[in-house]
Amino acid sequence: MAFVLFLMFILIPILEVSVIIQVGSVLGVMPTVALMILSAMIGASLVRSQGVATLMSVRQKMAQGQMPSTEIVEGLLLLVAGVLLVTPGFVTDIVGILILTAPLRKLVALALIKRFQFQVVNAAAPGGAYYAHGRPGFDSSAASANEPLNSTSTESSDRRGHVIDGEFERKD
Repeated sequence: MAFVLFLMFILIPILEVSVIIQVGSVLGVMPTVALMILSAMIGASLVRSQGVATLMSVRQKMAQGQMPSTEIVEGLLLLVAGVLLVTPGFVTDIVGILILTAPLRKLVALALIKRFQFQVVNAAAPGGAYYAHGRPGFDSSAASANEPLNSTSTESSDRRGHVIDGEFERKD
């Protein structure tokens, strides 16, 4: 984690400054500044329009009773893209534009969902006997396993899909 933070706060600004200097030496100072301002304005408008489309998709899925996990992660990726596009520099603009590309954003969102679900499933209970399949709050289409972790198939067939709901009162 410390290495990632080092890259973000030290190496990326150094890379940005060097690219800005190179572009400025070719185009001149004013066209370079104008290009950075123009890219920030275009990026902000693109993020806003795609964000509205993603919000409408979230509302539609929720109205159908489905969990909009992919759309929520895509919305977060749009937020990251917006920050990258508004940040002065050409390297961050390129990464932000790549995130704005819908097919790439969808692939990254699905990969993040699968990674997050795997971590939640493994950390959920001692022994890992937690179901990603059929659990509230999880998109079962993105879940990779239909069986609980660390259990036998006969044990899982008895417990799969059963939800016990109830209330309790603690009396000490």
